[in-house]
Parts: sequence; C-alpha cells; structure tokens
Amino acid sequence: MSTPFLDTARRVIRKEADALTTLADGLDARFRDAIDLLLNSKGRVIVTGIGKSGHIARKIAATMASTGTPAQFVHPAEASHGDLGMITSADVVLAISNSGEAPELANLVIYAKRFSIPLLGITSVETSSLGRECDVVLLLPRLGEACGTGVVPSSSTTMTLALGDALAIALMEHRAFTPENFRDFHPGGKLGAQLSRVSDLMHSGDDMPLVAPDTPMSDALIEISQKSFGVVGVADADGHLAGIITDGDLRRHMDGLLSLSAKDVMTASPVTIEPGALAEKAVAMMQARKITSLFVVAADGPPKPLGLIRIHDCLRVGLG
Repeated sequence: MSTPFLDTARRVIRKEADALTTLADGLDARFRDAIDLLLNSKGRVIVTGIGKSGHIARKIAATMASTGTPAQFVHPAEASHGDLGMITSADVVLAISNSGEAPELANLVIYAKRFSIPLLGITSVETSSLGRECDVVLLLPRLGEACGTGVVPSSSTTMTLALGDALAIALMEHRAFTPENFRDFHPGGKLGAQLSRVSDLMHSGDDMPLVAPDTPMSDALIEISQKSFGVVGVADADGHLAGIITDGDLRRHMDGLLSLSAKDVMTASPVTIEPGALAEKAVAMMQARKITSLFVVAADGPPKPLGLIRIHDCLRVGLG
C-alpha cells in the first residue's frame, strides 16, 4: 500500500542511503590523514559545531569517548565566552560545518590556530573559511538535502554522523578496543548487563554454601537454609568442588536422608562456569539445564570453588 506519506518517507530514506554510498565511495587518503591527526593527539578530541551540526557533534564526541578516544563537545558560542579555556595545546579540534561558514566557529578556529592546536574539519566546501584553516579536511559530497528544498539539514547531517562513526570505529579498531573496555564505560543499562562477567555477579567468600563430604545431612540442611541459595557445594579435603546438593538430590534421597552424609546425596562433578565468562553464558547454561545456580571455578587447574551465581542475580540486572 502506498500513500503520500509513505512515498515521502521512502524518498527521504533512499536519498540519504544514496548519499551515504557516495560518501563511502569518495573517501580517500585524507581519511587516513584525519586518523593520524587524531592518534597523534596527546589530549582529547574537542568536537564542535552549531545548530544541527552541533547536535551531530555531541553524538560524535559521545561515541568517541565511549570507544577509547577521550573526547568532549564544546559549544562554539560558549567557547567565545570563556569555554576556550577547556581546550589545551595537547588537544585536537574537530569542527563541523556543512557550509564551512558558520560565524560562531570563527573565534574557536582563531584560537586553535593561535596556539597551534591541530584542526580537523568536516564540511562540504573545501574553499570555505573553515576548510582553508584546517590541517585536514574531510569533504562531504554536495548532493543536496533529502527534503528536496535544500533548507532542511538531512542528507548532510546523516553523512556527517556516519563519518563521525567511521572515525570513532577506525580509532577503536586501531587501539584494539575490546568489549571488556567498552563495558568499563557502560556499566549501566542493557549494554552493561549484556557485558557483565560472572565474577561481577557471583557470591563468594563466606557467602558460598559449602560442606565437607562427611558432613551429616542434618548439618548440610542447616547450611542450605542459612545461606539461602537452595543448594550446597561439597568440597573435598583439598578444597576442590567434588559435588553439589540440590533440591532434586534431596527429593531423591528422602528415605533416611538424615542418616546420610553429604557425599551420599551429592551429584558428583557438577556443571560449573569460569569467573571470566559472560553472565549471559551462565544464563544460557542454567536455562538449558533447568537449574538455578552454578558454582564458579577457575578456568584452569583443580575445580576450587570461587563463587556461586544464581539465575536471580542475572535477572536482576536485566539478563535472561
């Protein structure tokens, strides 16, 4: 079904998609020069722009900062009223203006040139005021805006955003930025949960429910009750995990349970997980086996219990 609204939406999206293809095909050695400029900075990337370019600049700064490239947005108008003091000679400035003639950028550009601060520009006009002053210019194809009238920043802002993402991810890959590094900057929200490690969520130390193999089941039941995990691990004389007693084990040994010891009731060689594994892996293992807890042991060497992770801990942070 086609309506004028759907036709407009498809036209805009296709025009912006075509613009991105043209941008990608037109990238040249100057992109490599831009990466070198950013990598050689001993400080931060100061990203700036006004209007819609300013909104894009804020996003680029945020993406860089979260992927291993220290970055900060500085509003060019505020820079003229004292915020220039945020910029040091160790930084590099990334200035964004589609026309290259935004007057609000003038004082910031002059400041960068005065103190020999490297200046990287994103603009569609190389001979513009901004383009002429930059050490490296990344050019946007002059394709017109997706609105059709040329007055609504659309294709130009989409290309600028994509170019900023390309810079950030190229820098990230060069620095071998890992998911573990990414999690350090994203401890909250869904991303933080997805990148949580078992060691982040496990219960350890005196919180672990553990008994010896010859522990009477009456005492093992007390340990299960006091630690409130619904399970108890059985550790041998060397402190290695020999087995686990679950609710299912108790039901299978109801007859004469209190006359037995832990080693008589336990399930030997239980399923375990290493502390460095993603918590999502622990969730998948527990769901596949229809269990609610996993003991955590070192990845290498004897299975010495380091902690216990429960499905409830994973659900609490948004996994599962």
